Amino acid sequence: LAPGMHGANASGRPFTGDHAGILLYATLHACGFATQPEGARRDDGLALVDCRISNVVKCLPPDNKPLPTEIRACNGYLAADLARVPEGGAVLALGRIAHEAALRALGERPSARAFAHGARHAVAGGRTLFDSYHCSRYNTNTRRLTPEMFRSVVAAIADHLRGRGPADGS
Repeated sequence: LAPGMHGANASGRPFTGDHAGILLYATLHACGFATQPEGARRDDGLALVDCRISNVVKCLPPDNKPLPTEIRACNGYLAADLARVPEGGAVLALGRIAHEAALRALGERPSARAFAHGARHAVAGGRTLFDSYHCSRYNTNTRRLTPEMFRSVVAAIADHLRGRGPADGS
């Protein structure tokens, strides 16, 4: 959603130092998208592999939740970043806010594609948007999102990129 107070704002790398980063980077590593399962600092050796992380907004929002005005103001930056995703590529939205912002940035109507954990949506440019609950401390502590659920979505992305998954559907 946005740079975390202890993560990107402190380290320059999204999710580093935030609780959500523990599950995110371990899962990215397990699925081949990161060189190591954790990172604490910008110079810790962690590198992403055929993967990039973008935020819906560029600044740390009040109460750690971006306002609609901030999301609209930053959507052009997200659109420019998502334009780099090649045809056949994948975008992972962590939560409904990211899902809707990504759809807007891709020139799609959010109302045409409902957010659902594990859903995938064919979108502009031959890309696929995958949805997951955000890997926040709240979602993981309440077990709304388990490590297995999150890994399943990221593994589906890896399969998709290797040409082994459906472009749309379940």
